[in-house]
Amino acid sequence: MLLGPGSAAATPIYPQPDPDPFYATPADIGAKAPGQVLETRAMPPLLIFPGATVTMIKFRSTNSRGFPIAATSTVLTPHERRPGAPLLSYQHIINALGTKCAISRLLYTEDPMLQIREAVALNAALAHGWSVALPDHLGPNSAYGAARLGGQITLDGIRAVRKVPELDLRDSPVAMAGYSGGGMATAWAAALQPRYAPELDIVGAAAGGVPTNMVAMLEALNYNPHPAFGLMMAAGIGLEREYPDRFPISDSMNAQGLAARERMANGCTNEILAVGAGRSVRDFASSMSMASNPTARAVVEENSLELFDGVPTMPIFEWHSESDPLIPVDSVVNTNRRYCAAGVRLQSELTFSPEHLSAAALGVPAAVTWLDARFRGEPAPSNC
Repeated sequence: MLLGPGSAAATPIYPQPDPDPFYATPADIGAKAPGQVLETRAMPPLLIFPGATVTMIKFRSTNSRGFPIAATSTVLTPHERRPGAPLLSYQHIINALGTKCAISRLLYTEDPMLQIREAVALNAALAHGWSVALPDHLGPNSAYGAARLGGQITLDGIRAVRKVPELDLRDSPVAMAGYSGGGMATAWAAALQPRYAPELDIVGAAAGGVPTNMVAMLEALNYNPHPAFGLMMAAGIGLEREYPDRFPISDSMNAQGLAARERMANGCTNEILAVGAGRSVRDFASSMSMASNPTARAVVEENSLELFDGVPTMPIFEWHSESDPLIPVDSVVNTNRRYCAAGVRLQSELTFSPEHLSAAALGVPAAVTWLDARFRGEPAPSNC
């Protein structure tokens, strides 16, 4: 991320709005309560989830500045679901800036590069009889990097899903799960729940590969070229969308940076990675002054879970690679220690993978087993 006023003045670049009117924000959104259902829509069946019906829900949530927004979630319901069966809110990885990359869109894409990779795990959840909610947790502006926003949308999505009569989930036990960016939204939802949605009784959250400290991630780059630099630049663009008055990153971009910003503004993961591969802040910055800008730094700190003073009251299952090159592992460990000191029932597991993506798959079986035990009401284990 590029940080402070530079020579190339620019305004934030927002994604192209989704053309489907279902995603539009109603004029009276300010009169709605967080989690209030705004609209529902039955969706066509999906071949990748052969045993489920699909329902889209639009609901009222809140952005990082406290303003009302419209958000969406897609619910998969197993055909043989019994009354009172569990609800899993699964926060999918969304490393993207375009509205076309929202999970509700990727479910129906014909692009093989954008299809849902977690279908096997989600089908396992459906086979257990669980309903699965898939929130578009980056919000209507695809604010990648705005981690706190993802937690709020996740919680409001659970509120909304439980209010839809035809889904029959009002009395169902609820849990959350996610990995990487989805794990970040999950972990933030768990930490925010006691304050933001205290009425929700959530039996547990399983989060893996969580980027718990974005400040530490930025410092680790140290202005050096990186194959995944595009993701860090995209996070800066997303934070500017969410905090345009506090995080004016575009003002610090040179002509090359602004051109790169244009190319990734509506991109999904592969497009973003391609634009930034092997690049660094120095390639795209007209100024480095944002690095010492306290207002901009505060935005990054506010979206770093390690630095948030809230503590979950629900049990937590956490997994990561001990040598993950993409996330600051020490920050994960520090967050776990803080939770343990506060009395959280936390089970932390290390995978044998030396990198980030394979650790996701290696941790899923244990996470599903842990979630199943929470749904059955078994006491949560802890290895604090």
